[in-house]
Amino acid sequence: MSIPNFAKGLCDDAAVFPPGLSPLPDAVAAHLRHTASPYAELVGPLVLAAPALTELPGLVEPGNQLDLAIAAPKGPAQLPAALNAVKSLPVRLRALEVAVPDWQTPAEFFDALDAVDVDEDVAVFVEVPRDERRPEIIGTCAATRHRAKFRTGGVKAELYPDDAELAAAIRAVVDAGVPFKATAGLHHAVRNTDPATGFEQHGYLNLLLATDAAVDFADEREIAAVLAERDAREVAERVANLDRVRVAAARDRFLSFGTCSIAEPLTELVDLGLVPAEVLSGGGPE
Repeated sequence: MSIPNFAKGLCDDAAVFPPGLSPLPDAVAAHLRHTASPYAELVGPLVLAAPALTELPGLVEPGNQLDLAIAAPKGPAQLPAALNAVKSLPVRLRALEVAVPDWQTPAEFFDALDAVDVDEDVAVFVEVPRDERRPEIIGTCAATRHRAKFRTGGVKAELYPDDAELAAAIRAVVDAGVPFKATAGLHHAVRNTDPATGFEQHGYLNLLLATDAAVDFADEREIAAVLAERDAREVAERVANLDRVRVAAARDRFLSFGTCSIAEPLTELVDLGLVPAEVLSGGGPE
């Protein structure tokens, strides 16, 4: 049995980022195992920050190739060197994830981004800031066919957008026709309170269902209610009941989320009965 459509390519491999902080050699080796496994369809590219590219030579065995997404946390200025570096690496560049520096206006940011020569088959995600620039940046993404990236958590409670804020962001990108990914804080399938930190964490399946609701013209209040649902059985049942057309429409908008562990979401999805246990044959991911 294969990975169901709702979960294909759902998990970008962000193993080197907090809280996982996997050493790069371990992350590369694990990613290659993931992409050769029965659950390979679940796994998106390996995400690395631009400075890490200098450490990548020699870590990929001859004959292998990494699907790679490069994060540029300091903005477009990091892209020329990163794009030059990948030319000599055994990688297939799938995406760029570019932050908007605090000091840049949207116009300045997109002028700098547009000045970089990026192949048409490389997806460009713009990390949308949580400030007054958000509407203009989403609107420009729509006009330029760039994609959006939302941060949904972090190492401090204030880095987690609440239900209303995240619902408004989802409503905005769906209205604008801008596909998006999410990253940080999505450690579980369903909305939860982290027992160690007390942080209110969004669930990645809640996010999928919230996107489905937005595509179905739900208002922000209704979307926020979906994000707030904590009943794992209820959430899993809703996901299981999405038909092929609704899955395709939701995943056309919610493309993926970054996770520092491929094993954790895979195991949760199996436990929820949404992914067949057969994909764990051979012991599953490490």
